[in-house]
Amino acid sequence: MNNQTLFIYELPTLFDIFIEIEENLNFEVKNIKKKEISKIDFNEHKSYLILSLKDIDLPNLILFNNFPLKFSKLLEKINIEFLKKNFHEKSNIAINKYIINTNSREMILQKQRLKLTEKEIDMIIYLAKRKKPIKVDELQEKVWGYQSKLETHTVETHIHRLRKKIKEKFFDENLIVSKKNGYQISEKK
Repeated sequence: MNNQTLFIYELPTLFDIFIEIEENLNFEVKNIKKKEISKIDFNEHKSYLILSLKDIDLPNLILFNNFPLKFSKLLEKINIEFLKKNFHEKSNIAINKYIINTNSREMILQKQRLKLTEKEIDMIIYLAKRKKPIKVDELQEKVWGYQSKLETHTVETHIHRLRKKIKEKFFDENLIVSKKNGYQISEKK
């Protein structure tokens, strides 16, 4: 089962229909009533949507108000909304105090934005996923695709330029640190 949940708010008949076909869906279906809604901790659910006839003040709401509507169209709309939500969540990656937006290729801190190249983003994300220093030859292979033993300063040059950009924009000299055995993203402050 997927980690997606569709909450159906105050639509018992529609909930019954979804339950009948739930084994064919790529999301879990849950019924919620008005009196229960304040008790639900939506943060427990990795990815969720709420389907309702009423405009309730909750995030991830799909307002179900275009009638008549074929069930297949409703199902398509729900799946598209899950895809959009997942795409948006995956495009913003938190690294220390920054947000890396992979779609706009920007590093964001509060309202300040720094444009980055694709390789700069790839390098930051690769370093952030590791908890230990990464050697130059591993970065060459994993980020640039170089597998040669030839001497190249591509990684050092890119890291130098990236550090300079980050320092000029955010006054941060310590996001990418040099260690005896490679580079790594500094610990959160």
